[in-house]
Amino acid sequence: MDMQAFYTGHAFDAYEFFGAHTYFGGTHFAVWAPAAQYVQVVGEFGEYGMHRTYAGVWEADVNGADAGMAYQYRVTGANGRCVDHCDPYGFAMKLRPDGRSIIAERPTGFADEAWLAARSKNYDKPLNIYEVHMGSWQQKEDGSWYTYAELAELLPAYCKKYGYTHLELMPLAEYPFDGSWGYQTTGFFAPTSRYGTPDELAQFINACHKQGIGVILDFVPVHFAVDEYGLKEFDGTPLYEYPAASVGQSEWGSCNFMHSRGEIRCFIQSCADYWLRVFHADGLRMDAVSRLIYWQGDPNRGVNGSTLEFLKGMNAGLQQRHPTAMLIAEDSTNFPKVTAPVEYGGLGFDYKWDLGWMNDTLDYFKKTPEERKHNLSKLTFSMMYAWNEHYILPFSHDENVHGKATIVQKMYGEYEGKFPQARALYLYMAIHPGKKLDFMGNEFAQLREWDESREQDWSVLKYPNHDSFRVFRKALNEAYLQNDGFWLREYDPAAFRWLDCAHPEKNACAIWRQGSEGGVLAAFNFGDSELTDYELTLPQKGKLTLLLDTDWTDFGGSTTKPAKGKALPAADKLTLNLPPFSGVLYALTLI
Repeated sequence: MDMQAFYTGHAFDAYEFFGAHTYFGGTHFAVWAPAAQYVQVVGEFGEYGMHRTYAGVWEADVNGADAGMAYQYRVTGANGRCVDHCDPYGFAMKLRPDGRSIIAERPTGFADEAWLAARSKNYDKPLNIYEVHMGSWQQKEDGSWYTYAELAELLPAYCKKYGYTHLELMPLAEYPFDGSWGYQTTGFFAPTSRYGTPDELAQFINACHKQGIGVILDFVPVHFAVDEYGLKEFDGTPLYEYPAASVGQSEWGSCNFMHSRGEIRCFIQSCADYWLRVFHADGLRMDAVSRLIYWQGDPNRGVNGSTLEFLKGMNAGLQQRHPTAMLIAEDSTNFPKVTAPVEYGGLGFDYKWDLGWMNDTLDYFKKTPEERKHNLSKLTFSMMYAWNEHYILPFSHDENVHGKATIVQKMYGEYEGKFPQARALYLYMAIHPGKKLDFMGNEFAQLREWDESREQDWSVLKYPNHDSFRVFRKALNEAYLQNDGFWLREYDPAAFRWLDCAHPEKNACAIWRQGSEGGVLAAFNFGDSELTDYELTLPQKGKLTLLLDTDWTDFGGSTTKPAKGKALPAADKLTLNLPPFSGVLYALTLI
């Protein structure tokens, strides 16, 4: 690492110098604490004073300090207090409540060269993301967590079986409080020890790649945990955080990074590089990007110029270093050009979550059939801005907690009536432009809100409604993967057409998506009465093949599934009779 680049905010490899790096017979320790009066490294190997080298940098070589040993930095700060801190650049940590770092070698054992060589950003490929919290997807019979190594045998195989292309893992950087879900971090470079070692995490990612499943990691570049052993007042002063409480404290009770400082920029962007380079992650989903655009995420407070420039610089550097990895923004604002390259005035992300689509769509499906007749614009409005960014359509963890109810539970009506509506919802999500993301448990219609301490309610699969719903979701995912009309021209407005959005009184609409040799179309009845003689004019004369009907008995409906792949005669119109709360999906081969 170039020290001048570190101080000026241009380094992406600070982890190559800072932290604990083993050599034959010992370990070299380096930590940045410019205002500290004195620093010791204290561990299972003893206590050793460190000496100041560069401006603000403390170093020590300790013979006998070996991989696997725990350690901390004992910092006598500018305020005279002596506090034990974990290593900001530590590569492993002890399980909470133990806040010590662990000397760890860089993970090895990857055998995914072919995967990395063929990897792309998936603009013209399917991208169907399964979001998972590793500790509560499944648990052992005694309620304990599966390890990274054990999940390597379970999770990628599940994703492949059910038609997902990528896993998105909620934050894995070490954190002290389970209820923060990893979004209040103490060990930014340390995979959480809840599920094992860094080597075992590498084994998990390698297993995903072997199964053809990409791995996206949730990354937290905005704030950090307030625990004393973490980054807060690291050298006895507000070093990583803003000194003023009005901007130094986040709405979540954590500390906001001071992104205007070069060393802090290097810390965060080096961390992003670390997960992509060392752990072969296929993308980073960056949390709370609005807080990097506006002061405290509030447009009324104006753009935060220093954080915005940091974000552009980090993304540009990551794009240069990892050109096939995906950078994804969780951003609820309408700030322009989030997914445009930095060199063209953008923020440099590849994708942005479409939270407007999510809110409008779920609000529509909460309404009664009568109310829906006056609110079809909830579904059509998204196409007014769909081409502004490269969007991902998210039904994430945030929509399954805190009294919001799970996705299926949100549907209008009572228990039995929620399932057909949810099937229609997910078909609508599939046909709508934008990549897809869904939270674990939604695929089998979990009704209980997510709780990080409990596994998903797999036991509900013994009930026909839930088991049939998972059959439906698997079939829908397979149709999505197999028909390029869903994704080949994802962000081309010429490849999308409303076949009908002019009959809100019928609670009906229909969408066409152009592919390579035709395309796919879906038609919907979102009302509670049968829709008869619903006529659609096709974009061109062609042969129609019914791919999926949300009302098939296989999925819990009442319509018998016809012979597989049976094509209708060539036509330029389609007339449908749709049961209540249903949708149909056709492939159209143009002639």
